Amino acid sequence: MNLKTHYLGLELAHPLVPSASPLSSDIDGIRRLEDAGAPAVVLFSLFEEQINLESRILDHYLAYGTESYAEALSYFPQAEQYHVGPDGYLNLIRLAKERTGIPIIANLNGVSSGGWTRYARMMEEAGADALELNIYYLPTNPDVEGSEIERMYIDVVSEVVASVRIPVAVKVGPYFSSISNMAKRFAHAGAKGLVLFNRFYQPDFDLEALEVKPNLVLSSPHELRLPLHWTAVLYGRVPLDFAITSGVHSHWEVLKALMAGASVAMTASELLAKGLGRIREIVSDLATWMTEHEYESVRQMIGSMSQINVAEPAAFERANYMKVLQSFRPDSTGILV
Repeated sequence: MNLKTHYLGLELAHPLVPSASPLSSDIDGIRRLEDAGAPAVVLFSLFEEQINLESRILDHYLAYGTESYAEALSYFPQAEQYHVGPDGYLNLIRLAKERTGIPIIANLNGVSSGGWTRYARMMEEAGADALELNIYYLPTNPDVEGSEIERMYIDVVSEVVASVRIPVAVKVGPYFSSISNMAKRFAHAGAKGLVLFNRFYQPDFDLEALEVKPNLVLSSPHELRLPLHWTAVLYGRVPLDFAITSGVHSHWEVLKALMAGASVAMTASELLAKGLGRIREIVSDLATWMTEHEYESVRQMIGSMSQINVAEPAAFERANYMKVLQSFRPDSTGILV
């Protein structure tokens, strides 16, 4: 049974990769992930805001007038509250390369082009094998047009790609007018991979305190549907490696991700909830299923159920929408089934 896969030019022992999370925030955590069977590790994010805080400019403006809008400012950690700063992050990459034998994928999380691209180059120099560029932007200004937002994304990707020689994957959310066109533009900008999708973390309301509070909810398997759909649509049409990173909790989701066209399936919520032992369990279940269904390799199944390879490609388009709605019928009690 050959479970090897290739992602961003890296040969990995199997396709289940721990995504960016607190699990990879220090060298002990990274080594535990390797010992648990991770074929590579995506480091936790270094935020653009952390890089800006290095100069203390952003920290000054966030602290200025705190008493007038303290609730809003509470969302921004103080400089000393960040787990590790830019220099510490670069040192973590060096330690990870020295003390582990698996590929290390650095992670930059930001939204603007400019000085932070320098850190992409420094991550490469520190030994990172690849870079995941996590662009998380909420366009709340109604005066900013969608085309301007798209240009900003492409500019960021172009600048980061131009600053390094290691492969760059782009992690984005699904909220574009045309995901297909953006994927094509990311490829033209030099990206080698696309990670689908960045989760949209919405705040919640505390009705007793009448406050808006950050709220982290771990993923669930049903969230796989959206990245599965777009990976299957884009596979074979855009020259990118794909990673699915939402809703991966068992070998079933890994199998579906591979058949849609992903080179790897990434997970964090499952490991945070149930422990690192889940890596070997999921990989073992994957190998068992492949043996029972007479698959000899992971490569054999990648993209086998993508839109360009299935008998009914309309299943990924409007026809599916119509068919799903028509499939609901009331039972004898009048309840839709």
